[in-house]
Amino acid sequence: MQPFTRVQGIAAPLDRPNVDTDQIIPKQFLKRIERSGYGPFLFYDWRYQGDGETENPDFELNQEPWRHAPILLAGRNFGCGSSREHAAWALEDYGVRAVIAPSFSDIFRSNALKIGLLPVALPEEVVTRWLDVAREEPGMEATVDLVEGYVEFNGERRAIELDDDARERLAGGLDDIALSLRHADVIAGYEAQRPGRLPTTAGLRG
Repeated sequence: MQPFTRVQGIAAPLDRPNVDTDQIIPKQFLKRIERSGYGPFLFYDWRYQGDGETENPDFELNQEPWRHAPILLAGRNFGCGSSREHAAWALEDYGVRAVIAPSFSDIFRSNALKIGLLPVALPEEVVTRWLDVAREEPGMEATVDLVEGYVEFNGERRAIELDDDARERLAGGLDDIALSLRHADVIAGYEAQRPGRLPTTAGLRG
């Protein structure tokens, strides 16, 4: 996955609590087998009017300068609902690198960290204040610095609370497969001495 060290860019306000995963990526778009290609369907029911093609001009991410902003300011309990990984995939594919909110669904948070999308939980009064500023001064940028461990907006800096394991994964661009491949020599050694009579998923041997 793409390493996350520091992102600076426009912060888009999405001042809605309890944004669930079906709102992030509706169920009819979950038929793809790839992890990519979900960006066009992000917030589909909010972004488009009834015909599914005409943009809703009132939706924040359809407005400049918030269209394709890399940082999203959101309400509490972001990513609640079903456990679909596609919600995090859609945000990442759309171009969002970090979501700042008072709280997140545990499953969404876990899914996001696994693909390089950083969820930053801050006190609700801080996020509320930042949402107000983002609306009043469209185009204001935020900085999310994982190396130094802070997020900054409107001259206010707050610490990013993240465990060391998640921080290492994000900074190194290490998904689950990459973490496994760190032990490639050990895995190869085990496979070399493993009896051939045991089951395998490697396919038929000639």
